[in-house]
Amino acid sequence: METSHLRQHLHLHFIVVLLGFTAILGALISMPAADLVWYRMFFATAGLWVFFLIKKLPYRLPFEKQLPLYLIGTLVALHWITFFHAIKVSNVSVTLGVFASVPLFTSFLEPLLQRRRILWLEVLIGMIILLGIYLIFRYEFYYMQGILYALLSALLNGLFVVLNRNISMRHHPTVISFYEMIGGFLLISLYFLITGAFSEELFRVTSADLGYLLILGLLCTSYAFAAIVHIMKVLTAYNVVLAVSMEPVYGIALAYMIFRDAERMSGGFYIGTLIIMVAVFLYPYLKYRLARRKVKSEK
Repeated sequence: METSHLRQHLHLHFIVVLLGFTAILGALISMPAADLVWYRMFFATAGLWVFFLIKKLPYRLPFEKQLPLYLIGTLVALHWITFFHAIKVSNVSVTLGVFASVPLFTSFLEPLLQRRRILWLEVLIGMIILLGIYLIFRYEFYYMQGILYALLSALLNGLFVVLNRNISMRHHPTVISFYEMIGGFLLISLYFLITGAFSEELFRVTSADLGYLLILGLLCTSYAFAAIVHIMKVLTAYNVVLAVSMEPVYGIALAYMIFRDAERMSGGFYIGTLIIMVAVFLYPYLKYRLARRKVKSEK
């Protein structure tokens, strides 16, 4: 492996560790999930805007092209709110273990929204993931509320991924992220206005929470999003997808090291999570192998 490629692989896994660390930060930050996401999207928007200025990259789009990105950004906000709320009512391990089921939802959302046939491989992977979710439900029923919120977050993330894929070729990925962050921030701000949540309590942030929020918004969001775009110029999409699949593994390992007994789960949970992770890793590998076999047969 060339030195530049090795460096990019290491950089990619560092980014995935940061993505897994977002769940840790969600547990450490004391504020409610909606408040947390509102600050995250504000700092992420500011960080991406500074990135554009430093790199002197064009980011302005006509309003009619901004609008669909704002709408997708509302999905991102809802996905993050349900994700962090799942952590608040359960723990990091349960949330990440169940959230790894995202491929299950994309397997039927993508054919539905892109009007293509369902592939047998996606059905097979989905069934394996369902088995893993069943085991987590069975052995961690105490955390049912967290499991349900994590499943909802995975569904919203799957929908976001499919919709993003439809517009990813029209604009630079970092520009897409920028407007989506704005859209999510505006949605939560509107919700706060309607519910009267804009109060002193919202802006009464402890120094510890502020530090965690800055790490979450700037390092784990702005930097991570921009860095992955750069990495994808060197590494293949397959490499990136495979590495990102490690997010729950890194996150659960970090949670156990930091929170110890609070993250100690039953054997059934780890078996269920392992089944989900095996399915998540199998999917890009088998898809890659099938694509290569198809290319060879057409030659």
